[in-house]
Amino acid sequence: MAEIKRLSESRDLTRIERIGAHSHIRGIGLDSSMEARDVSEGMVGQQPARKAAGLILKLIRDGKIAGRAILIAGQPGTGKTAIAMALAKSLGQETPFASMSASELFSLELSKTEALAQAFRRAIGVRIKEEAEIIEGEMIEALNKEKVQSGDVVALDKASGKVTKLGRSIGRSRDYDAVGPHTKFVRCPDGELQKRKEVVHCVTLHEIDVINSRTQGFLALFTGDTGEIRAEVREQIDTKVGEWREEGKAEIIPGVLFIDEVHMLDIECFSFLNRALENEMAPILVIATNRGITNIRGTNYKSPHGIPPDFLDRLLIITTQPYSEEEIRKILDIRCDEEEVEMSNDAKVLLTKIGVETSLRYAIHLITAAALACQKRKGKIVEIDDISRVYGLFLDVKRSTQYLMEYQSQYMFNEVPDEGDADEAMKS
Repeated sequence: MAEIKRLSESRDLTRIERIGAHSHIRGIGLDSSMEARDVSEGMVGQQPARKAAGLILKLIRDGKIAGRAILIAGQPGTGKTAIAMALAKSLGQETPFASMSASELFSLELSKTEALAQAFRRAIGVRIKEEAEIIEGEMIEALNKEKVQSGDVVALDKASGKVTKLGRSIGRSRDYDAVGPHTKFVRCPDGELQKRKEVVHCVTLHEIDVINSRTQGFLALFTGDTGEIRAEVREQIDTKVGEWREEGKAEIIPGVLFIDEVHMLDIECFSFLNRALENEMAPILVIATNRGITNIRGTNYKSPHGIPPDFLDRLLIITTQPYSEEEIRKILDIRCDEEEVEMSNDAKVLLTKIGVETSLRYAIHLITAAALACQKRKGKIVEIDDISRVYGLFLDVKRSTQYLMEYQSQYMFNEVPDEGDADEAMKS
């Protein structure tokens, strides 16, 4: 009875996944001949930019482009960050990918150059190889306290005592045990159980820096209390890693550092990046911006994208183009599937028209809002009326600007522009 009561009190747990702006992206979407498909892995359009990103991806995998920098430039809402995220997904788990916004450097407790240095080293992986004596075999009942069942095949590190579960003994495959679909059956090793095996650990240079510079050791990685790391510590670590490379004990994995809104960096940061890219252990730097010709932050000089000319000369530049009406419709279809919103064809046509006349981001924001409006009227499929309702509730930039022009005298600290300035504001 107690067991039945316990089961009745149990609750079903559902996994909650946050749907982000780029959660639908799975990769760059290239075929075997490195050509970009129209719609693939969540990516739509931008074939030249995606093909260029695919070539960068191949060079990264071959280890031939370390210390280089790539600029993704284009108008707002043309998929620059999406291409960077697709590059990260395509690289896989072993290649480090660090992402940050340029404005973060001015809000951290660290100095700007220290924050950039940590970001650089977070994007450089070290694959450390070592030999360990392990004992393989079928476990006995005495190890049940380690959550290892009788019949499991494990590897036991002789030095540290670490137990690694390899799977279930194939000799127990016919037992009437309740096993899940992911249970792996392996052969029980024969011969000598004690063996020497190569163990590979993948860490980043930043993790090694923190472990060797803080008294808490690796616990500082969890608390986030990394603080300033002295240059002497980094030099000693670089020297040691260099020795491991010569001895064949370690391998450097150049990763990717993505800096969004790079025009927010000032002249000091660009000078640091110029020097950092010349380092032997530099990652691939990918930066993105939506600015045209504008001031370089910290100076009175103008430059393309707000980037100094000497640093601009180091960059391979990938440009993105505005999406066509057909591509906007395909993106909205993907987002509706991602957000699990059922929408009628007429509603999608109207939403596509809104995306063309206003912006793609505004149209995407209306999907969930329209779904909630549909839910309120107890409907199951989003219709045109739901789109029209939320379109009237939430203003886009053009309508908001027009409203401000009409009622600007009623706002505090308003600056009444000339007619030419008003027209220019409406166009932007």
